[in-house]
Order: sequence, then structure tokens, then C-alpha cells
Amino acid sequence: MIAAEPMIDCDLVLVNVALATMRSGTPYGAVRDGALAVRDGRITWLGARASLPRSVRATAELDGKGGWLTPGFIDCHTHLVYAGNRAHEFEQRLQGASYEDIARAGGGIVSTVQATRSASEAELLRASEPRLARLLAEGVTTMEIKSGYGLDLANELKMLRVARGLCAAHGVDVQTTLLAAHAVPPEYAGRADDYIALVCDEIIPAAVRERLADAVDAYCESIAFSSAQVRRVFETAQRLRLPIKLHADQRSDLGGAALAAEFAARSADHLEHSSAEGIAAMARAGTVAVLLPGAYYFLREQRPPPVADLRAAGVSIAISTDCNPGTSPTTSLLLMLNMACTLFRLTPEEALSGVTCNAAQALGASDRGRLEIGMTADLALWDIDEPAELAYAFGANPLAGIVHRGNVVRWP
Repeated sequence: MIAAEPMIDCDLVLVNVALATMRSGTPYGAVRDGALAVRDGRITWLGARASLPRSVRATAELDGKGGWLTPGFIDCHTHLVYAGNRAHEFEQRLQGASYEDIARAGGGIVSTVQATRSASEAELLRASEPRLARLLAEGVTTMEIKSGYGLDLANELKMLRVARGLCAAHGVDVQTTLLAAHAVPPEYAGRADDYIALVCDEIIPAAVRERLADAVDAYCESIAFSSAQVRRVFETAQRLRLPIKLHADQRSDLGGAALAAEFAARSADHLEHSSAEGIAAMARAGTVAVLLPGAYYFLREQRPPPVADLRAAGVSIAISTDCNPGTSPTTSLLLMLNMACTLFRLTPEEALSGVTCNAAQALGASDRGRLEIGMTADLALWDIDEPAELAYAFGANPLAGIVHRGNVVRWP
């Protein structure tokens, strides 16, 4: 007598879907006629629909109508929380002013600092919610939000609290990054070392005490902070056990990629001017390269990041919006897929990896970014025939369904 197969209880089974698992071995890790089961917010089974065990019993079964299921998108570098806008600076650049000219005249980051300092937490939350909504409408289920427009203790913490509030209010997972070393605030003009001392002695410890920061970032650039000043920030973060990221080598090569690698940074971001030595250091450290095609496009840059060198060195490449008011005022991660392909010559599969598995690596989020048993059930369903369409049709949004932590947010 053959014993009956024990029943496998699940909360949710998705059928009639093609799976882009993003596992290595085949393009996109594709399973053409697939199924996927979820229990307690995690993937418990996936594979060919014909192999779905008869013993799987689900509270709900959803028909994907032949669409493609991918991991929920991850936007791993944003400055989403801010007040005001800088459309006038866009006009100035088109009239010939450089980014450095605008920054040195009191514009740029400092102008956003003034608006953000003047806004209450409630006002910042209201200003940020529409930007977040547009990202969620394109399949984003996890994102990073940086501070960096407060540049003093009270306002940096205010920004981080607002970022945490967005997470609680809108059903998206948010990692917060303290970017107090973003620019020298006006009251510290000519005293950058003194401001770095404030960051290290007061702002970072306070963010740790209040559990508001998941990581620390800095801007290493001639119009921001030197590698020596950034090193002080990173030493403080390391001592307080905060992971590290870096805005590196965007406008010039100040050795940012190598500095990030030296501190085992999760990511080094921008990288247009990174050297071969810096890239090799990143490869050894396992530091992810986060490429930001929106900023490259908006600033009309001419030197793309060294993608071929990153590939050759085996550095993981992530893609993000860099959503911010001055250099990348976009809330379309789908558009960034297209720009990464057209401007940086990534393949569509590399671009999709850049907003799923590699973006998860850039955040240290090992529980998401792929469709695998045990992973968090953050899922996006797309009305497409092939995954390459996600990078191909700029301006389109074929999102059909979203599941966040096993909860159905929308479905066709």
C-alpha cells in the first residue's frame, strides 16, 4: 500500500506564469511555463507548472495569464526625501553653467538643504509620497533612501525618520542611509574639517542610538569631501558597525573606488572616472558597482562608467534611479533599464540583474532579488512576451501585478 503524499499548505500559488528567476545557468534563469508557491511571506516552491506537486494546497491560487514573473524591483540608490525642486538650475545648465559653477554659487545641494531644513516632517512626508508612489507603480518593492539634505544633527535625523515613515505607511521595504557627508553646509563654509568632526562626533552616533540608519554614505569629490575626510567618516561608521557606501569617482578620479573597497563597502556608486586599480580593488572586496544612468544623462556627461572593465573584473553591476532634485529627477526605474542599455551598453539581462539580484547585493539584502526557495516573496508580474521588453520600450509600464512579502498588492 502506497502512503498518501502529505499535503503542503501554502498561502498562495501563482500559475500560468513564466519565471525570470535571475539564477545563473540560463538566460534570466527562465522557466517558461512555471508556477510558484508562497507561505508566510516566503517562496516555498517554484518550477515548471507540470511539476507542481499535487499535494500543494493553497488558500488562494492566482492566474498570471501567461505574463512574466520577476523578483520585485530594488532601487538601491535614492535621495527620495527632500523639499523643493531645482528646475531653475536645469535652465542654468542649458544656458552654459556647469554643475560646479552652480554649486559654488550657493545652488546645487545647498539650495535643497535650505528647503529641506524649512520643511516639517509632515511636509517632507507629503512631498515624498508622490515620488514613492511612482516608483511602486513600476514594480519597486525595496528601496534605499539617503539623508544628506539636512547637514546638521536635527535635520539629518528628521530626514531619516521620514524615510522610515514612508516604509511604514506604504508597504515598501526601505533601507535608510545616513549621508551627512554630502556637502559642506553654509554655516561651515571654509571649515569642511570642522563639519566632518560634527558628522563623526555627533551625527553618526545619534543616528545609531536612535536606530535610524542602516548604512553610512559620503560624497568623495572636489566639490564635496576629500578622501582623507571621507576616511574619517568611514572609520567612525566602521567603529559603530554601520555598513558603508560611497559616491565615488563621478566627476574625477579621487581614488574613491579603491577607498570604498578598502572599507569593504557594500557599493561604490557612479564610477565614471574609476581607474583599473580601483575596479580591481572593488572586485577583491566584493563591492558592488551601482551605475546611475539618470544622472549621467541629465548632466550630459561624456565619459561613461568603465563597464567592460567592471565585467572583466567580475564586479557585480547594479542600476538605480539616483532619484534626486538636482541631477536625476526621475522616478522611473524602468527608464533606467533602457538608459543602462543604450548609454552604457549593458545587455537587457545585465540591466534586469541590476535592479534585482545585484541591487539586493548592494543593500546587503541576501533574502531577496532572486526567485528561489526561502527568498522573500516580493514579486512583480509583467504583461510582456520576453524579459528584454522591460529594457526595450522606454516610456512603457507593463506592470500587471505586485506581491509584497507574500501579500497581493494588485493582480490582473
